[in-house]
Amino acid sequence: MSNRVSALRDHHIALGALPDSGEAVGLDNWNGMEVAWSYATDPCDEHDAVREAAGLFDVSGLRKVKVTGPDALAVVDNMITRDMTKIYPGKSAYGPVLLENGHICDDAIIANNGDDGFMVVHGSGESMERLQESAAGKNVSIVLDDNLFDISLQGPKSVDFLNEHTPMDLPGLEYFHHQETTLFGNACTISRTGYSGERGYEIFANAKEVVDIWEKILENGKSIGIIPCSFGCLDKVRVEAALLFYPYDMTTENTPWEVGLGWAISKNGDYRGKDACAAAKGQEKINFGGVVVDSVEALSGGETLWHDGTEVGIINGPVWSHRMNKSLALVHLKPEAASVGTKLEVKGDGVETTATVSSIPFHDPEKKQTHA
Repeated sequence: MSNRVSALRDHHIALGALPDSGEAVGLDNWNGMEVAWSYATDPCDEHDAVREAAGLFDVSGLRKVKVTGPDALAVVDNMITRDMTKIYPGKSAYGPVLLENGHICDDAIIANNGDDGFMVVHGSGESMERLQESAAGKNVSIVLDDNLFDISLQGPKSVDFLNEHTPMDLPGLEYFHHQETTLFGNACTISRTGYSGERGYEIFANAKEVVDIWEKILENGKSIGIIPCSFGCLDKVRVEAALLFYPYDMTTENTPWEVGLGWAISKNGDYRGKDACAAAKGQEKINFGGVVVDSVEALSGGETLWHDGTEVGIINGPVWSHRMNKSLALVHLKPEAASVGTKLEVKGDGVETTATVSSIPFHDPEKKQTHA
């Protein structure tokens, strides 16, 4: 049930995302908020905009939690696997959130806002519960800020376009850094983060400001190909970029080592599940990977993967990429079947085909666009 409402809800409806439509085009709940899963526009056109110009997403369904007070650093450092003592004001870090057993219960980006203040941005997992556990007995305030909305402009033209409309030096803003500024005269924070495999920016602003920024971006960006984009498009670009989505590509059954997040595990710090996580290294039951499916459309998800008569994996994140002209999927595979080039059988309801294990990310494997 949706109890959180985006300030842009009416704009989504005007773009063809109808509430309770039950059809492919519609607003639907994610993380307690109605989000635009699809518009009246073709998601392939939206996909092209992200890769060639820039696409504008409303990602306000992400929860923004303000953690403030003298013990705020200790709390966020206990909650996430990164060494938050190294994340200075104006910088942020991504990482998994663990249970005591070292398994993943969410992922989050934590931004250091200075003055003993942090913002935790997370999806539909258990970040809030873990934050509250970490805060027990500490001098800290933890508040979900549903008056703060989050829109994301992703694509190669985003930097020069936004730079024309803000007083800050946007090209100088480094990856995973953020700054308070104005955009089209509206107070906001701009963060160089995203979920697209392209250079892009997330813009955090209150209701009145975020509506004006959304409208001004679309009005001023139309001539260079900037268009509004749906979650259906977001799924395509994030699968191409092999970006994880909880609880599909990682669940409470998985350790960080199994889903390619070993790089985000700090040796320092005193985070929850640290010892269990360290002990799980080398004990991976599955590997996170990608396959190219011998099909002219996307799979549904949940299909099983087989090798030499043995079940070896499952399809988690399937999409059709018209840009690559391939049916792609993010998968979990048993380590013995995870080598690139391995041929697999795919079995599911009404589905019997084959797939080949691919290297990931499928798009921009050297991540030149994101880190440009």
